[in-house]
Amino acid sequence: MYLKGFNTKPEENILADTNEAHEDYIDWGDMPLEAPNSGVDLTSAFRTLRKEIEPNTIITNGAGNYAVWGHRLFRFTKLRTQLAPISGSMGYGLPAAIAAKLRFPDQMVIALAGDGCFQMTMQEFGTAVQAKAAVVVLVVDNGMYGTIRMHQERTYPERISFTDIDNPDFVALAKAYRAHSERVTRTEDFPEAFARACASLTGAVLELVINPESLTPGQTLSQMRAAGLAKQGGA
Repeated sequence: MYLKGFNTKPEENILADTNEAHEDYIDWGDMPLEAPNSGVDLTSAFRTLRKEIEPNTIITNGAGNYAVWGHRLFRFTKLRTQLAPISGSMGYGLPAAIAAKLRFPDQMVIALAGDGCFQMTMQEFGTAVQAKAAVVVLVVDNGMYGTIRMHQERTYPERISFTDIDNPDFVALAKAYRAHSERVTRTEDFPEAFARACASLTGAVLELVINPESLTPGQTLSQMRAAGLAKQGGA
């Protein structure tokens, strides 16, 4: 941003810089990312979403490393189609999605949540069903609090403390609320599962089981640990 009185570049140079930054952003979202050898590849799944959803689809998320894939790969082209926390509030995605669906019932609303994030407010799925707010919740299940684990691996490698999660049966939970639910363990099964979720009149929960190594789009859990150990060795 160039403030009035401090702009030292000609207008045409500012435009050129802006266009170059936009091209970098597009390239960044399209660059190949390392796929896991098991579980759902979030890169592939979210790029499928990007192709299939309507431009006015509202995307919400809570806080966690899983959200990095959404922020990196989705392209928001309409105003007021992204709802996300500013201060890293876990559990934000589902209540935000319910509110959005009640306010804009004719628009598709998708909530992104990690397995730890979802458990902060998952009881509100009952509110969604009761209020007939048919939201689609994608629960990214890696069996851990990913962001906290990332910092542990980087700063305290091999000293992991209370970041593994013994998860409930998310599919059974959604079925208990009489909603559609599926557990997806393979990337190739995601498109059809997502289509079924979107067609559900009751809303849906899709549990996407991902490899725990998929901690960020650009660095695996093992790579983080190795970097942490190397840093300690060089200290």
